[in-house]
Amino acid sequence: MKFNKRGGLMLVIVLALSLVVAAAGCEKEEVADIPEDDSLEGTYVGYSWQGEADGAELDEAERYIETILELDEDGIIQNAKMRYFQMYDGYWGTRNDDAADIWVDFEEEPTFADTEGEDLEEGNSMFKISTNNMMSLWAVEVDEDTGQTAAVIVDPWTRFQFEMKFDEDYDFENTTIGEGLTVGNEDQFIPTKRTGGSDMPDWDELADNTIFDIDNWNHVVNDYGTFEGMDNDTTVKEFLEAMGVEFENNTPVPMGVEYGYHSLGGWSGNYDAITEYLEGQDATELTSLVDWEVDRWGDAVNEDNVFGVDVPSGATNTAQDSIDTITGATVRMSRESTSYQRALVNTGILAEDEVVIGRF
Repeated sequence: MKFNKRGGLMLVIVLALSLVVAAAGCEKEEVADIPEDDSLEGTYVGYSWQGEADGAELDEAERYIETILELDEDGIIQNAKMRYFQMYDGYWGTRNDDAADIWVDFEEEPTFADTEGEDLEEGNSMFKISTNNMMSLWAVEVDEDTGQTAAVIVDPWTRFQFEMKFDEDYDFENTTIGEGLTVGNEDQFIPTKRTGGSDMPDWDELADNTIFDIDNWNHVVNDYGTFEGMDNDTTVKEFLEAMGVEFENNTPVPMGVEYGYHSLGGWSGNYDAITEYLEGQDATELTSLVDWEVDRWGDAVNEDNVFGVDVPSGATNTAQDSIDTITGATVRMSRESTSYQRALVNTGILAEDEVVIGRF
């Protein structure tokens, strides 16, 4: 990796001009003028964008990450903000927007998505969900007319939405998650639609698993957030109560749609975790969100400072275990780190050729 300290003033100017062009269609905050004295006080913005590693310019990208840092005179981060912008049907939106519109059709019966073969055939769903991103989403409704309960939860590993439909006389109090909500249960916990890119799972292999143990990464579901502390011995009643369902005589009370985000709270929660970590840090010392001295990441950075392209045998192409090791966030960190480093370029703390281009 290159780590020379010579500035890239012309590169900074070019980058600033490209940011002006990219501003069309979404609100951006202005970069403060770098003070003439030694003070670092000011607001600085940095970007990482899709296709950057292949030579695409920021104004060509349909996805990009923006980091905004407010520093004091010594470079201590007073405030931080990170947003993931994405083009949705010709309009800019942010992935880390928690807003969602959700409708439930209780007359529909959920059916398994067919993942055999090369092409996915989605199953039937009770839910119509409109949101910028469904990572970690859950939702529930109890029908006023029939007393039925419909629930959905997005699995972080397979990235499918799993749907549950309970009649009002279901034995909520005595049925555990491990008994009633396994992948192989054709009456409950049904994977209907894929919410993001992933490999084709084998439902037969996962038949005995639940939302808590479909994969090792699923520990985030009951380590944090809505379902924290639960396990396969938790009752279905307790599971639904965590989503806001109230019971009278062990029967769910009718309620409209409620929704939220499990684990660390979806994209919004993850980015909040990053910014909370950054606030109070010394930006002159914290020059990356990824510790590139760790071989499994540093070895995957090529001579052009691009991460995850020319990957040596045995090296990872994504810092995916960030929940345990990097800033408390569960998302990929390399592209977020690029955006953060670009903000530091605008402070003069880093030069452009020191920025590691992350995997987008």
